[in-house]
Amino acid sequence: MTTLPYSERPLFRPGPRTLNWMIPLGMGAVGWALYMRYMVVEPTLVSLACEAGLESSGCYGRAAVLALSLWNVFGGVALVVALIQLLAPGLATFSVGMVFASFALVFHNEVAGALAAMMLILSFARPGPATA
Repeated sequence: MTTLPYSERPLFRPGPRTLNWMIPLGMGAVGWALYMRYMVVEPTLVSLACEAGLESSGCYGRAAVLALSLWNVFGGVALVVALIQLLAPGLATFSVGMVFASFALVFHNEVAGALAAMMLILSFARPGPATA
């Protein structure tokens, strides 16, 4: 199998079949993040119940999201994966970057999430994988 030179490789473009699972993945990530933020993290009754010692999956998820958001993990992961995607475009890195960028945008890591989303968009101008 021969590889094409860099200048002759086609640009990174997900096909229609790939978009059929990437679109629900992105929408699901945004939906989950919005649900966690507005139904689990921000309501006062939920925070009071969790602080009082309620042991439920919602409280464990709330604690995990708060800890990850406090340390800007969503934005950091989104930036690292988007940089990898910009250097070597691929479907897996694009999907992971898209999910973490959406998490970062919803959970108050706006600068890192927006920068990662910009790098993901710029990756469409890069040549795709080096297979012929």
